[in-house]
Amino acid sequence: MYKDKIIKERLPRHIAIIMDGNGRWAKRQGLARMYGHKQGVETVHNITEAAAELGIDYLTLYTFSTENWNRPKQEVDALMTLLVDTIVKETPTLMKNNVRLLTIGDTDRLPAEAKRKFELCMQETAANTGLKMVIALSYSARWEMTEAARRMAADAVKGILRPEDINEQTVSDYLTTRSMPDPDLLIRTSGELRISNFLLWQLAYSELYFTECLWPEFTVEEFYKAIVDYQSRERRFGKTSEQIL
Repeated sequence: MYKDKIIKERLPRHIAIIMDGNGRWAKRQGLARMYGHKQGVETVHNITEAAAELGIDYLTLYTFSTENWNRPKQEVDALMTLLVDTIVKETPTLMKNNVRLLTIGDTDRLPAEAKRKFELCMQETAANTGLKMVIALSYSARWEMTEAARRMAADAVKGILRPEDINEQTVSDYLTTRSMPDPDLLIRTSGELRISNFLLWQLAYSELYFTECLWPEFTVEEFYKAIVDYQSRERRFGKTSEQIL
């Protein structure tokens, strides 16, 4: 139903999603948290295929934050295993759908096997020209901005960067997202109304969409609904309505 209402000429170029609610979904079913994460993987599969079919350029998924390393070791280990198994299983589907896999985050913290599998998948999909699926893995915005500041300071010391030359574009160029446009639309599931340290710089003018659906319950139809809602909004970027007409 909602798919028919989508205006193809006004698609968001970049959609970012905070995939929240796996654990709560599992708890409501009387299941262990990992069952929620496994069901969440199925939702990722469905939403990625839908985004690729629509012609979305970038889909960034907040998969594992730097704060998530503080979870119980057993859960972290199980999540890493699930990530590796999923990326191996999904690589043929990514190839079939012409999807390129990218990652942002402090991936040096990943277990060696997980990092190797992700790098192999990125290499295998590097020539794909459709949807860019960006996995935010071991990522946080404050980590990203701290790293950017550190690199800018190092280049300033080397004489590569002069303080008076630093502007907003300079900062953007030092972020992990420098090769992609800022998100047009941010979707967060599970009813939580916060950004949770995700793409803080890049979301400055993004449209925000919050839904009560837990991530395992977030269907393709709900995804279409979010896009239709986005298309109903007037994006002014600080200007007046008259200026953007």
